[in-house]
Formats: sequence, C-alpha cells, structure tokens
Amino acid sequence: MEVERLVPKRSAAAAAARKIAFTAEVNRVNWIALPMIVVTVSQFLLRVSPMFMLGHVDQLSLSSASIATSLCNVTGFSVVFGMASALETLCGQAYGAKQYKRVGTLTYGAMLCLFLVCIAVSLVFILTERVLLMTGQDPSISAAAGKFAIQLIPTLFPYAFLQCIVRYLQSQSLIFPMVWSSLASLCFQLPLCWAFIFRFHLGNSGAAISIAISSWFNVVLLVLYVMYSSACQETRAPLSWDVLVTMREFFQLAIPSAAMVCLEWWSFEIILLLSGVLPNPQLETSVLSICFTISYLHYHVPYSFGAAASTLISNEMGAGKPEAARTTLHAVLALSITEFLAAGFAIGSSGRVLGYAFSADKQVIHYVRKMAPFLGISIVMDGLQAVLSGVVRGIGLQHIGAYVNLGAYYLVCIPVALLFAFVFHLKGQGLWSGLVAGATVQSFALSLLTAFTHWENKATEARQMIFSEEFPAGNDSICKQEKEKLVEIL
Repeated sequence: MEVERLVPKRSAAAAAARKIAFTAEVNRVNWIALPMIVVTVSQFLLRVSPMFMLGHVDQLSLSSASIATSLCNVTGFSVVFGMASALETLCGQAYGAKQYKRVGTLTYGAMLCLFLVCIAVSLVFILTERVLLMTGQDPSISAAAGKFAIQLIPTLFPYAFLQCIVRYLQSQSLIFPMVWSSLASLCFQLPLCWAFIFRFHLGNSGAAISIAISSWFNVVLLVLYVMYSSACQETRAPLSWDVLVTMREFFQLAIPSAAMVCLEWWSFEIILLLSGVLPNPQLETSVLSICFTISYLHYHVPYSFGAAASTLISNEMGAGKPEAARTTLHAVLALSITEFLAAGFAIGSSGRVLGYAFSADKQVIHYVRKMAPFLGISIVMDGLQAVLSGVVRGIGLQHIGAYVNLGAYYLVCIPVALLFAFVFHLKGQGLWSGLVAGATVQSFALSLLTAFTHWENKATEARQMIFSEEFPAGNDSICKQEKEKLVEIL
C-alpha cells in the first residue's frame, strides 16, 4: 500500500519537474530568438534601405542596383552566409563541451577560409556585366549593374567576418551586443547613404560605399566588444597553428551548410525569373516580388527561432545532454508554430487590403488578393522548415539537410511550378504553388529526420569529434579526462 501511494507522488513530482524545465527552456529560447529578430532585420535593412533611396533618383539607378544585388546575393552573399552557418554547429558544440578556447580558434579558422572564398567570389562579381549581357539584358542596365557589383566587393569581406562573429557570439548566447551594434550601424548608415546619394550626387556608387562603410562599422563594434568584454574572456583564443588545423574541419561542414542555404535561395530566384516568361510579365513579376518581400520579411522571425534552436541544441549536444536538447526542440516548436500559424492566417485572410500597402494599381491589388491564400500557406511551411533547419544545424546533420533541400526544391518545387504555371495555365499562382509544394516536402522530410535522429548517439559522436581534435594549450587535463570518459562510453 505504501508503495502504491508513493508511485503517484513520484509521477506527479516528475511531471512538475518536466513542466518547470519546459518553462525554463521557453524563457531561454525567447531570450535568444526575440533579440535575434532585431539583429536579422537590422542587417537586412542595412543592404535594402539604399534601394528605397535609389528609387527616388531614376529608374536606371534602381533597376541596375536591384539586378546587381540579386545576382550578387545568389553568387556571393548566399554562399558566405551558408558556409558561416557551419559555425553554429562547431562553435555551439565546442562551447557546450566547455572547450572555450576552441570556440575562438574555430572562428579564426572560419574567417580565414571565408576570406579566401571572398577573393574567388570577387572575380565573379567583376564578371557581372558580361553575364548580364549574355542573358540578353539591356546594355545600359548591364553596364550600371556591373559597376555596382564591383563596388559591392568591399562589402563582401566585412559581411563574411560579420557572419563569423555573429555565430561566435550566438554560440555563447551573447545576443544583445549584436542588437546594439546592428541598430547603431543602421542608424549610422541611413544618413550616410542619404548624404552620398542626394547631397554628393554619387548615385549607385554612394549607395555601395555607404553599405561597405556601415558593414565595416558593424564589424569594428563587435570586434571591440569581443576584445574588451569580460563575457568573451574564456573564448578569446590566441592566434596559433591550431587555426590552420580547424580549417579542414570547417570546410567539411561548411560545404553542406552552404548547399542547404543556396539550394533553397536559388530556387526562389529561379521562380522569380520564370515569372518574367509568363504572359503580362510586368504584372506577374510585380506581384511575385510583393509576395517575396512579405515572405522574406516574415522569414526573419522563424529564422531567429531556428537560430535559438541551433544555439541551444548544439550547446546541449556538446555537453552530452541529449534529453535537454530534446526539451529545447519541444520549446522552440511550441513557440514558433504558434507564431507562424497566426502569421499565416493573418496574411492569408488579409488579401483584400494587402495589395494597397504596395501599389495603387487595381490589377496588382486584385492579383495580390488572389495570391494571399497561397502566401499564407507558404508562410506556415516556410516557418516550419526554417525552425527545423536550425535544429538540423544544431545536431550537425547539414549533409543530409542538403540532400533534402535538393530533392524538395529541384525534384518537387521547380517541376510543380512549371507544370501548374505553364501546363495548367495558373500563371503566378502556379509558380507559387511550386514553392508551397517544395517547402511542404522539405518540412515533412526535416520532421522525419528530426524524429528518427538517435539523440544519444549524436551527442556521443559530437563529443567524440570535439575531444579527438588537436586543442590549444591549456586544455590538456580536460581533454584527457573527457577522452577517458568517451572510451568508457564507447
């Protein structure tokens, strides 16, 4: 009888403990995700705000800058962004394993790798005018876009360094320094860009210069914080040969990480290009551009939740706590699903007024109203895949995620878009249906990948990889202890 009384008490105590742990994890997720939204939006506006100003100069300035920015995003910035995301796994797991100096060493190695990548990408930027002329673009637009792309090269290098520093701080849950530096850079850039464009009449050149200066300003602010803040004292590492040792490890994970990002990013650009082949291409392109703008603005929210998932899960996996990582997963999903279901419903049901925010043209407004339900569904599916992609990065399964994105967007999304748009004559709705289908398949596949992941094995593999590598001096005793523990486990 006594045992029977104890069992319900123990189960109630266990349930209460789980509830407390879940609530604490929700707070941890919000502590990272909410300020990360400010960071990502500020960095986005840093590159986009000059486009609004150029629209008040002349059509050539806006069109050439827009085309050059789009092409440079596809060939350069997306590659750098994707490769840098490998640090979410490497630095996050190293920090969770309390290999603090290794976090700094990995960041140095990533910066050196991305510096070399930026040199190669710069050559592609230089060829922008030739590429546009080969695709049949107007010569005057091609010449102006080619010049603007070359002027974006000084932005590419600080962008690469910034992405590395962001991951370095993110792995330690140091988000608020990035909030203040991003807001300060944006506030610095807006008047600077205005002065270059309208006061000194530099046009596109002024826009490119302002972006480069503001990006370097952001990097300098964060570097100063890392150098002098006591919060980074444990993870500041000296420059040594260990930096070169980590480059191979970084590249091995950076390539599939870049593939995950680029395969998805490029598919959106292909869909936008296909809209230009439809009847009445001006209307189709305008409406799809509006849909992409809304979708991309909202994407910062689930991406930030994915960043929180990546940070906390990688920390727990590096610490050898798979149960805690699963708790993080449940907390992130509970928060993010609530948000993007509400956002999807709001956008999907606001078709009557949505178009007025972007245009006064009756055709555009009516078309946006027809697209709103499709846009609402894609907001939900895009949100889910963004969060699950963060989970995949936290576990370190980017190589599988790359294959998932390849299949979802190039075996499903593009064929479905072509079929619905050109065979069933659904035009823009057909193209967007392809994106919905691709995001749905991607979300389903990533859900299965997460559900069937053996978390205990992955946590053991993460620690085995961390403690099997060469370490900077000062961690030898810790390494020996951890290696002995791993031998016992394996």
